[in-house]
Amino acid sequence: MKIHDIAFIGAGASALMAASHLKFHDVALIDSNPKIGAKILISGGGKCNLTNRYASIESYLGEPSFMQHAFNIWGTQETVAFVTQHNIALEEREYGQLFCANSAKELVALFSKLTRKHTFYLSTKVLHITKQEHFIIHTDKGEILAKKVVVASGGLSYTSIGASGIGYEIAKTFGHEVITPQPALVGLTLQKEQFWMKELSGIALPVYIRVEGKRTQGNLLFAHKGISGPAVLSASLYWKKGKLSIDFLPEFTLEVLLKQNSKKQISSALPLPKRFCKAFLDSLTIEDKVISKLTSTEKLALETLKAYEFSPAGNFGFAKAEVTKGGVATHQINPLTMESLICPNLYFLGEVLDITGELGGFNFQWAFASAYNFAQSI
Repeated sequence: MKIHDIAFIGAGASALMAASHLKFHDVALIDSNPKIGAKILISGGGKCNLTNRYASIESYLGEPSFMQHAFNIWGTQETVAFVTQHNIALEEREYGQLFCANSAKELVALFSKLTRKHTFYLSTKVLHITKQEHFIIHTDKGEILAKKVVVASGGLSYTSIGASGIGYEIAKTFGHEVITPQPALVGLTLQKEQFWMKELSGIALPVYIRVEGKRTQGNLLFAHKGISGPAVLSASLYWKKGKLSIDFLPEFTLEVLLKQNSKKQISSALPLPKRFCKAFLDSLTIEDKVISKLTSTEKLALETLKAYEFSPAGNFGFAKAEVTKGGVATHQINPLTMESLICPNLYFLGEVLDITGELGGFNFQWAFASAYNFAQSI
């Protein structure tokens, strides 16, 4: 029976990037989906936010020293150079987000071309892995043998495209610690005191959010279930059941606004949607009146627009999460090669590891960096 040099569990971003740099090895990629790059194809509205111009380890939840080597050898510049040299045009949006200008299909087609000589086992579900002289990958379609196994199976978000916990199960089988996986880059639900926000479903406004010593920025979107939008999704990465603080006027000083507009009603003076102003004032039991008639107590209450503190009730769950935080503990992985320090010839890449980035291309950048880190070590 044939024994592959390297077998990847998964055929997503990290597996495809690594396999693209392993042209002279007998490589197999195993995935439960019928096509490769399923998450690449649906991300970013079909355009794939594949990296961020400002990607650095400060935008990630995880051990910085573990990430450093991978980012040193494969940063944003390397990702951009890789796709542009293959004639894939990029489109830059706010906050340094870089997308495929035309379609994510171009990126998947590129990976397909670069890995065309490799063996693909698609629509194939990995059940478990054992090891003798080599690895035996037990699937629903029989056994696949390999000298090296690379777990690049992603996390638990996007069950609609076959996401599963198989990577964590494999890690535990070989003695690895797994930090409890949790939904990340996900909307947050509200306590009863914040139910006034539910009346604002569909409204979006720019905010800063401070949580656990981090600040995220972008739009906040009010939804039926709670709050979402880019700023909230990134904040959810760092939130740990405690309080967070929202600045609803990120580019303004409230004191100046009130002084400049003292003869106007509050809802007219503030550069915020009228519906938001009314609901916010109602939550504070403040009448929408002329600013000059505000009491000192009411003015003090309005200061919460700059630092609205509350504890979310929870989040929207894995079904709505962009990624999974937690995963295979990095202290048991060699950061120079991505190889297990417990089981030789076993490797872990991308989202399955306990490294998670903010919204905006950071997670694909980590997938690519960890993949190249592994490939160059081989």
